[in-house]
Formats: sequence, C-alpha cells, structure tokens
Amino acid sequence: MRIVIDPVTRIEGHLRIEVKVDGKKVVDAYSSGTMFRGIEIILKGRDPRDAWVFTQRICGVCTTVHATASVRAVENALKITIPDNARIIRNLITGIQFIQDHVIHFYHLHALDWVDILSALKADPSKTAILAQTISDWHNSSKTYFKEVQDKLKALAETGQIGPFTGGYWGHPEYKLTPEANLMAVAHYLEALQWQREVIKIQAILGAKNPHAQTYLVGGMAVPIDPNTQSAINADSIAFISKLSKKALNFVKKVYIPDLIAICSFYKEWVKYGEGVGNYLAYGEFPKDNISNTENLYLPRGVIFEKNLTKVYPVDHTKIEEYVTHSWYRYPDSDKGLHPYEGITDFHYTGPQPPYEFLNIEEKYSWLKAPRYDGKPMEVGPLARMLVAYANGHKRVKEILYLILNKLKLDINILFSTLGRTIARGIETIVIAEMLPVWIEELIENLRKGDLKIHNSEKWDPSTWPRKFQGYGLHEAPRGALGHWVKIKEGRIENYQCVVPSTWNCSPRDANGQPGPCEAALLKTPLQDPKKPIEILRTIHSFDPCIACAVHLFNNKGKEITKVKIRR
Repeated sequence: MRIVIDPVTRIEGHLRIEVKVDGKKVVDAYSSGTMFRGIEIILKGRDPRDAWVFTQRICGVCTTVHATASVRAVENALKITIPDNARIIRNLITGIQFIQDHVIHFYHLHALDWVDILSALKADPSKTAILAQTISDWHNSSKTYFKEVQDKLKALAETGQIGPFTGGYWGHPEYKLTPEANLMAVAHYLEALQWQREVIKIQAILGAKNPHAQTYLVGGMAVPIDPNTQSAINADSIAFISKLSKKALNFVKKVYIPDLIAICSFYKEWVKYGEGVGNYLAYGEFPKDNISNTENLYLPRGVIFEKNLTKVYPVDHTKIEEYVTHSWYRYPDSDKGLHPYEGITDFHYTGPQPPYEFLNIEEKYSWLKAPRYDGKPMEVGPLARMLVAYANGHKRVKEILYLILNKLKLDINILFSTLGRTIARGIETIVIAEMLPVWIEELIENLRKGDLKIHNSEKWDPSTWPRKFQGYGLHEAPRGALGHWVKIKEGRIENYQCVVPSTWNCSPRDANGQPGPCEAALLKTPLQDPKKPIEILRTIHSFDPCIACAVHLFNNKGKEITKVKIRR
C-alpha cells in the first residue's frame, strides 16, 4: 500500500510525503518539496551588501536567520570584524527568534499530534487545575480559568467550525492524554499565542521590524546606540527588552517545559521510532567574539557520525556537496555533487503534471536538492545541536538534559528518536532563554564604558575590493544548520547558494540511493489507521520542516508570476 500526505500542514511551505506500508508499518518513504526556490537566481549581478535583504524573503517565519547568514558570508569574504555591540544585538535577535520559534512549534505546530483537542470538552476543570498546580506554580491554574477555556472551546465546537483545530484526527486511538491533560494543553496553546506576540517585540525593537528585520548591515548593524537619544537604543529600551526577556524565560520554565515533560510521559514508546540517519551536523551559534564564522560559540560547532557521542569532529565546509540525482535541477553530471561555491540553480521539471497519483520515485521527485557532508546525509536542528553540545561537555545543556530525562525516567540513548527530537528542542529553549539577560548585561556594560560603536565601515567602499573573492556564512536557524556561500566578481554577485536546514532534513535520495533524514526516520513507523496517519505526522513535525526556505516559487506552465522593480 502507498500513502500520500500532500500537503503536510502545520509547517512553513509545501511538503509531500509518500510512504509504502506493509502490514501497517512503513517500509519506505519519500520526501518531496513541491515548489521551486529562485532566490539564488534573483541575486546574481546584485551588490553583495544587499543580499541579506533579498534572502530574508526566502521565508516569512525565520527571516532574520537568512540576514545573519548572508552578512556573515560577505563579512567572511571581506575579512571584516564587526563591533562588539553588533555581535551582542545579533545574538539577542537570534536568541528571541529561537525561543519564540520553539514555543510556537511545540504548541501550534507539533502539540496537536499528541493532544486531542475535542477530548478536552470532557475534562473536569477542577481536576485540570489540580494537575496544572502539581507540575508548575504558573499563575493561570485555577478551576475558573480552565472552565473559561473549556467554554470557549465548546462554543467553537458547537458551530462546527473550530478554527485552527479543524481537520485533526480527533478521537484517534493513538491519542493517550487524559481529558484533563488535553484541556491544560489547549489552554496553554492559547496563552502561547499571546505570549509570543509580546516577547518577539525584542526583535522588533532591535531589528526595526518583525518579520524581515531592517537593521542588518555588512560590517555590523544599523540600529543606533545612544543613551541620550530617544530614537536610539537607550536605557529605556534596554529596560523594556530586559523585562520581555524575563517574561520569555518565565513562560518557558513554568509552562513549556512542564507541559513537555507531562505530554512526553504519556508517549514513551515513541523513543523507539523516528531515529533517522544517525549522523548530526551543527554549525554552532551565539558567537563570543566578533570574527565571521568564529569557533568561539556558546553552542558549539561539530559533526557526529553513527550516533557516536564519544567523538565530535570539526566542521569542514569544503566537505559539503549537493546532489540533484532525484531533484528537478540540471547539473553537468547529475550523479556528481557540487560544493555550494560551484552550485547551480538550473531548474528542470520532469515530474508529472497535476492531477497525478504518485511521484516517480525512480527518477526526479523533489524541488529539494540532496546535501551531503563527506558523502553522508546529516540531520540538523535542535537534536543535532544538543547532541554536539552534550558530547562537547556543555555544562548547562547536560544539567537540563539530565533533569528532564530523570523526571521521565529515560536515558541518554532515547534522544535518537521522534520523542528525543522534541525533548532536545525544549532543552535548547531553556539554555538560550537563560542567556538573554547575559547578553543584555553585556550591552549595558558597553554603554557604561561609552562604547557605542555598531558598524565597521572600513571595507564598505567596493572600489577597494579585490576583483574576485568569495566567502561563506555559517549560522544556526531554529530548524538547523544554515549556510550561505557567495562568489563576488567586480563588485557584483557572480554566484550565490543557500543550503538550508530543511534541505538537509527533507532531502530526497542522492546518487548513492541514500535517503534523507526525514525519509529514513519514517522507516518502521507503525500505523494504526492508514487513512489517518498521525504517526507519520509526529515524526515529520518533530523536524519542524520549513519548505519555504528549502524551495520557493514555481509555475509549471512557465508563466511570469510577478515582476519587481528595484529603485537604486
């Protein structure tokens, strides 16, 4: 039997998953991005200092990550060292992006794979209050509060239109939470919507806009710092940012993590599913110094092969290649990979025309390329970062990891799973949220010293640049390792390539027939009801795919979609 889920919802972009099922168990799987990304083509011939503005438009969720990777790539090419304040502000923007993104993923994209929304209508609000008070001292834990939430949900259900909860597999036998636990999760789902709207103001203040920040610059940042000016980052704005950072950490510790532990305790069998390829790549993030692609990072850089946590290898970006054997692109030789510096974005659609039943998996079947590191598929994302941090002896990561594992009575080896991927995201959220006050204090200390520098303009003039040069920028997006590679000739972009997290995780087969991490992770997944494949969604959502980053615009009839004129 062959099952198709298209589109996979509760992700960013369009993803198609096809699986072969034998005896109610997945025996093979195929991941297909169903749009073409053309940003790299758009960038050719442009000023490399402008690239960050365009690359942010790859996605409407993780926008700042592409800005960061882009400016780092050009800074690496020009050998620019940014000012201390620019590094701190970038860390703060990246940090709140991670925290908000992970909480949104848990509640609004992934939780509904574990939480039966309509079951919450059967809950006893007083018992829900007792449950909530048992796991946390969060202030919204009264019987009255949960009764109000239940009444809101009941009113929605009675209309037959339950908004964001429409189309779920409610009542599926794979749901295991009690009605009271379901009601608690629904309440926190709604609270998280309001919380994230507030805390992301940190990014809006420092980036001048959210999404698509406006204050990035090659060489630093464009947001001014001046304690004597209301139109700059000053004592008042820093105090407000500090207040929001405390709000972010409080919710993570008192709501997100207790909910994570509570929900995982009902689904411990999911430590047996979703392992994937067993290879992990992390570029590391949150620089402690101001050099592009520095190794001095709060979350370390590294590579792990075959689940071996006793050995972490250094990252060598020259070992990265992208294959298009099963992707709708053209290379001179489709069976040979290309390093991103030499990457080609030449689309060549040979797939079926809608409507069609199945992909031609023997040929090309995805708009995602197949990135490989040293010839191997690699998982990227929170699990990869936490495994690399753990194996490197990161003190705080190990403390939080063992705290959660001990409460769940699980050991370290369970991390190689769907449940482990979900736990790792929670661990990472805490360790980053705890750093926001540290970076804010660094900024305050610089202001005390009179250090207001925010941009290094020494190499801003293109007339001083070499005729040809190149650079790369490594960054960790919430969903995983993100790299931008740029080749510059006579002041203009000659070639630009992005290798993004979901291209790594959701890639198709390569020239050697190796499946991508999502494809591999679905193997041996049990299915109770092939018509309601919630088990497949659990594993796919644990990767938090962002297909808008991995692919972009496509019109299979070759017609122009829109025309954009840039004023210079």
